[in-house]
Amino acid sequence: MNFENYIRDIYDFPKKGIVFKDITPLLGNPEAFNALANTLVALIDQKIDKVIGIEARGFFLGGVLAQKLNAGFVPVRKKGKLPYDTIEVTYDLEYGTDILQIHKDAITKGDKILIHDDILATGGTAKAVCKLVEQLGGEIVQCNFIAELDFLNGKEKLNYPVKSALNF
Repeated sequence: MNFENYIRDIYDFPKKGIVFKDITPLLGNPEAFNALANTLVALIDQKIDKVIGIEARGFFLGGVLAQKLNAGFVPVRKKGKLPYDTIEVTYDLEYGTDILQIHKDAITKGDKILIHDDILATGGTAKAVCKLVEQLGGEIVQCNFIAELDFLNGKEKLNYPVKSALNF
């Protein structure tokens, strides 16, 4: 299946000069959504204990991947959205800065972790999540994405295997 047919470009969103990859048409098509989930699972060749989904678009398939891999699901959210004790990291986006948090008890030392998000752009968000996982003692097995924007070289910021269903 050609997933590119289900991803549209939105120009100047969230700010001028950014081309946003909108995955909502893909999510809205049951056949494409299921095929994408299966494609992402096929990219993983090790046992996974926990799948981390990055707010917010990493949640869409993160939970599905966790279910298919018989793993737990851990949400990483923006500051102030998690109800229990957290640790946090500040990071740079291609259009500003932000803070991500994870529950302190979400990962047990040695857990095999898959980090999932929708798009790998500059790598700042994924790198920040890697720092959170490392602080909690998790072992990052892989970072996977629906798509990677190769021209932004985000993969170079990550010291872990990176796999994507699509490359732009």
